[in-house]
Amino acid sequence: MTSADRQRLDAHVIERMSVLDRFLPLWILVAMAGGLLLGRLVPSLQPVLDSVRIGQTSLPIAIGLLLMLYPVLARVRYEDMGRVTGDRRLLWLSLLLNWVVGPLLMFTLAWVFLADSPAFRTGLIVIGLARCIAMVLIWNDLARGDREAGALLVAINSVFQIIAYAVLGWFYLSVLPGWLGLPTEDVAFSTWDITRAVLIFLGIPLALGLLTRAVGVRARGREWYDTTFAPRIAPLALYGLLFTIVVMFALQGEAITSDLGGVLSIAVPLLAYFAIMWSVAFALGWRSRLGYPRTATLAFTAAGNNFELAIAVSIGVWGVTSGQALAGVVGPLIEVPALVGLVYVSLWLRSRMSRGTGLEQQPDPAAMA
Repeated sequence: MTSADRQRLDAHVIERMSVLDRFLPLWILVAMAGGLLLGRLVPSLQPVLDSVRIGQTSLPIAIGLLLMLYPVLARVRYEDMGRVTGDRRLLWLSLLLNWVVGPLLMFTLAWVFLADSPAFRTGLIVIGLARCIAMVLIWNDLARGDREAGALLVAINSVFQIIAYAVLGWFYLSVLPGWLGLPTEDVAFSTWDITRAVLIFLGIPLALGLLTRAVGVRARGREWYDTTFAPRIAPLALYGLLFTIVVMFALQGEAITSDLGGVLSIAVPLLAYFAIMWSVAFALGWRSRLGYPRTATLAFTAAGNNFELAIAVSIGVWGVTSGQALAGVVGPLIEVPALVGLVYVSLWLRSRMSRGTGLEQQPDPAAMA
């Protein structure tokens, strides 16, 4: 593909993007700022938003997450999942990055940057153990990653999260620091709380997505579903994302704005974490010749974290006003713009990868519609 062909392809993709897609970073910044202002200027709004909960999560946030995930999971071609399960390189790399490299990297960064702030340090370690099962599907979709691979890796992360989170929490907060001669913490996590969060925030939209696709394809055919119905519901995911961001930051606006020094100290290792994890995962995918869509999927599933779970665990173990909970709250403040930026980096790399590397692919017409 010549440079002129690439320029025409990039221009075509941009022309097909909606105003919402094209200016997504701006809308996200507006949503974050609006949520922070609401939380700071209207303190009475916080108890109203937080008065009804699903598990440890505010009902408005739960609704936003479900609205955000349903369109993405309804667009997954589940009938093509078999081709993904046969890619052992992708599966093993994902497991290695998510459950070995990611937690160890966050543990290291937490101790390097926050050695004198035990509450913030512990909060970061808890974040590193919570692998993403929600927003990562949005970033993967925006970056033109492989939807089927994304859905599979998220499902695998969900199972491992239920099985391994409590054990890994004990290891990274008690065992490993003891081996290294560092201060330790004796904590206990509720496996049921973790299981319930996964079942609600992944299980419900996954079931709805499967049902919608099965009924739609059977009634009108796969072509109609992929080229007509799926593009129509696609914007709901971004509306859900923006709504979730507004509510999330409205709930935590006062905590964030009242301790800007703490926010900055937490932000530095988080930014380092996102940059390192994404870059290492993308490089490994590239070297393993996974192809661009799966390389992007590997990178975003490795870099993202489940802040909803981390916040719920921190509140349940250390309390809503704890430094650990603040670290969880700061997480999405840093993750959202960081991963949106990495979406654009990913698309830039996609447009410049030569066909000879096996990483460049023509865009999916359904995704562009």
